[in-house]
Amino acid sequence: MFVLKRVGVLAVTLLVVSFVAFLIPYLTPGDPARKILRARLGDLDVDPAALEALRHEYGLDRPLLSQYWDWLGNAVRGDFGLSYTSRTPVIDMIGSALTITAMLAATALLIAIVVAVPLGSLAAVRHGRPTDTAITTVTQGFVALPEYWLAPVLILVFALHLGALPSAGWAGPASMVLPCLTLALRPMSYFTQVTRASMIDVLAAPHMTAARARGLPFGVAMLRHGIRNALLPVITLFSVWLAGLLGGSVVVEVIFSIPGMGRLMYESVVNNDVPAIQAAIVCLVALAVLITTVTDVVYRLVNPAVRSSHGAA
Repeated sequence: MFVLKRVGVLAVTLLVVSFVAFLIPYLTPGDPARKILRARLGDLDVDPAALEALRHEYGLDRPLLSQYWDWLGNAVRGDFGLSYTSRTPVIDMIGSALTITAMLAATALLIAIVVAVPLGSLAAVRHGRPTDTAITTVTQGFVALPEYWLAPVLILVFALHLGALPSAGWAGPASMVLPCLTLALRPMSYFTQVTRASMIDVLAAPHMTAARARGLPFGVAMLRHGIRNALLPVITLFSVWLAGLLGGSVVVEVIFSIPGMGRLMYESVVNNDVPAIQAAIVCLVALAVLITTVTDVVYRLVNPAVRSSHGAA
């Protein structure tokens, strides 16, 4: 029942988002057909005959709901039309860009997790001691470093000054290092704090006290009973950051010249490429909602307390 409810919410959300995305050409001032011609021809004068032919070609002379129904049917099949500027299928542009952004976001978050979980656990074990204070202070300071400041600093140090890494592009593992580090720093800070707080609660839990009373070594008790329970909030936070980075890495992708979704959306807005904007919005929201839905289901499966509370309800 829980899964069916989540799937229903997913379907309704996507339907609403698709309608909003379809209305983009009509929500901004100006004639949609004229915008298409201007995107193709620039600021040249628009021929009225060409304008009328274009309206008929794209069905812009039909009722709005009829246009939406046809657009939605094509979108469900993965057909978002052709780009106004490049005249290539938009779905091909989205597929290529989304693959790059997904790789970038997943790698950045994996780096953040690998660093944050040991740091957060160490801070929890040393709760109230100088080690805890140092880890908490440093990681909280990282939150205040925005990507648009951090990215140029990393380029200046590692690319221009040391010459150790590429400053831009997407040509191999070396070109992933700086953008991944830029994106990883802030989630790493949050993951560390969440891991620390969760681990402090776990260490004080009765089952951990009972495990230690049975003579179980501290390290073994941590592995068997501590890490799994402490990581449950991190799983949720990971999904939130992954969904956010898929559509929120615009600054990093533009600075590092990465041909991902962020840069695609930026260039589409600049060029008024409406089909690309529509497809990007629908695909990113669909992925974000799908990720959070799967996370909720997984969290409920691995957390008996959540399962029992829903069952009692």
